[in-house]
Amino acid sequence: MRSRRFVQVDVFTAEAYLGNPLAVVCDGEGLSTHAMQRFAHWTNLSETTFLLAPSDPGADYRVRIFTPTVELGFAGHPTLGSCHAWLLGGGVSKQPGVVVQECGAGLIRVRRSDQQLAFAAPPLRRDGPVNDATVAQIARVLNIESSAIVDSQWVDNGPGWVAVMLRDAEAVLALKPTHVEGLDIGVVGMYPPGSPSAYEVRAFFTKDGSTVEDPVTGSLNASVAQWLLRTSRVVAPYMASQGAALGRAGRVYISTDNDGDDTWVGGHCVTCVSGTVDL
Repeated sequence: MRSRRFVQVDVFTAEAYLGNPLAVVCDGEGLSTHAMQRFAHWTNLSETTFLLAPSDPGADYRVRIFTPTVELGFAGHPTLGSCHAWLLGGGVSKQPGVVVQECGAGLIRVRRSDQQLAFAAPPLRRDGPVNDATVAQIARVLNIESSAIVDSQWVDNGPGWVAVMLRDAEAVLALKPTHVEGLDIGVVGMYPPGSPSAYEVRAFFTKDGSTVEDPVTGSLNASVAQWLLRTSRVVAPYMASQGAALGRAGRVYISTDNDGDDTWVGGHCVTCVSGTVDL
């Protein structure tokens, strides 16, 4: 056991304590998987990450991402928060303006611009329509009629997300879900044209047998953006909101390259806690 640099970062917010917190152990070298998982369980945040030297010559650093119970190959807000912590610790990228993160999902590019960080959305592992039985199940979970679901789509880029669209943002904010029955559900509703945010997002999943709502979800926002851009419901660049139902004010900035090949998911990061941890 030794002292290691540690930070806690609030992600997808420019104002501290309104986004999604992330614990980052800035030097994870020499820690076993068991030790990492035990610490992530102790922090009890949605994710805890550990920064390591890259094994791929094309990467600037490597990260391992843990929930309190399992390791993830990729997650959105841990990607931005880990990159923020790496830069805060003096990290210098090999490519100007772009940091390359190595994780279980491979190499993820993170772009720096306008005091924000943005990751390139990974490809979907599963997309396409959702069958009627699953839509009915989601409606039961959300305590709404199936007819209230305007559209649905598998938007799984790793965690297993299935997304549904309601008539508007107000309907999304009014939801009072029950047990989510093992599904990872994203819900989206559009704001009126001209609003600061294009739409409101909420994310529900199961943790320790209970329904949990995530404050701001990078992976879900990435895949929802790919869905809505593809179906021409939105035009990039734009901003999406998440967390209002929890008293947060997450802001996710979506943009695309000129050729439209890459969707970028960005936001601000704020350091809230810094110091050391004995591990």
